[in-house]
Amino acid sequence: MPEQTRIVHPGPVHRTVRTANGEVLNIPDGWEKLEPGDAGLTRRVKAAGPTWTMCEKKGRRTFSLGVWADAKTIAAERREIEAERETPAYARKRASALASREKAHAEYVEDFVGEVRKFLAFADEHDTLAGRLAEAIAAHATPVGSGTVARTERIPIGERAEAATIAWLRHQTTGYDSMSIPRVKGERREVRRMLAQRSRLLLDRYRRAEVVPDDRCPIRTALDRVARAG
Repeated sequence: MPEQTRIVHPGPVHRTVRTANGEVLNIPDGWEKLEPGDAGLTRRVKAAGPTWTMCEKKGRRTFSLGVWADAKTIAAERREIEAERETPAYARKRASALASREKAHAEYVEDFVGEVRKFLAFADEHDTLAGRLAEAIAAHATPVGSGTVARTERIPIGERAEAATIAWLRHQTTGYDSMSIPRVKGERREVRRMLAQRSRLLLDRYRRAEVVPDDRCPIRTALDRVARAG
């Protein structure tokens, strides 16, 4: 029913949706879809209700495909929020929020670099290399929206740092990206496990203060390549 707020999924044809129990519903007359992208407007439209939030699950992740709601409600909420966004007070609030997010992100990156270095635990002889490596891993893994393990809050930051390090080494110091892996269940996981072990053995060489010539150091080679790529 239109008056009932729902979580729905794409339907079989245009202007239809499918409910969690498989029922196919027609989009009510006078409704339109508010596309994702404006969280503030979406919150207001949902609060004004009723709405049908359309989602799609891909793998373990669920993606929003927009919100169906009365077109008049969407138009009214859009006019109101656009008027608010033109005020000096809103501009000040946005600037303050942006500054706070940037400060929090900078602090997180600093903490993440520290956790990576802690996991690396390189001998003093390789401290400079450890610093370069930690910075490179953080630059790749910590940007907002990157979707990497470093952005999850489901595991402690130390575990994120370890996982991000192993992932970086897998992509930058092994042939993983160009491997032809059979589409057999569990095969890719096994390859990743094998390469992770190889990466851990590589790290152990630097933890033991082993002398690794620059031209035979896969980590330095990878860092130089990444630096050249910009």
